[in-house]
Amino acid sequence: MNAENRPPDPRHQRPEGVTDTTVEALGALSKALETTERARGALYTFHQLTGSADLALDDAVRLLREAGHGAHADRVEREILGRNVIPGHWTFQIVEEYNSTYYEVFRTAEQEIRGRLAEGRDHLYEAEMKEARRTRGHPDHTAN
Repeated sequence: MNAENRPPDPRHQRPEGVTDTTVEALGALSKALETTERARGALYTFHQLTGSADLALDDAVRLLREAGHGAHADRVEREILGRNVIPGHWTFQIVEEYNSTYYEVFRTAEQEIRGRLAEGRDHLYEAEMKEARRTRGHPDHTAN
């Protein structure tokens, strides 16, 4: 059988007895987790940008001093440089808390639910959508 007519990989086929509604529910759960992954990425972006800004303050302080504005340099050092972004926390601590109190719990729950309901098979909803939308026999519409 050529690749154009081959069925989807068994890892992307619905296990026997799994209903349409279950596949849809697992798809929605997966989409929510993927959105959380994006939010987590944005949080890392926030962390890195804030850290870069804080390090850039070293140049600002130095240049303010060189320009004869010592009081302003002192203010930046005292009030901004190394400041907590929320009470008691730098950005790395926010990332750590997000990971441990939300992200890891979400990821683990999604994996366990998918394991119990679909033998751990991932992206069943998308795999079935691909199968329904592909043109059989077309070399660029293979199942795998």
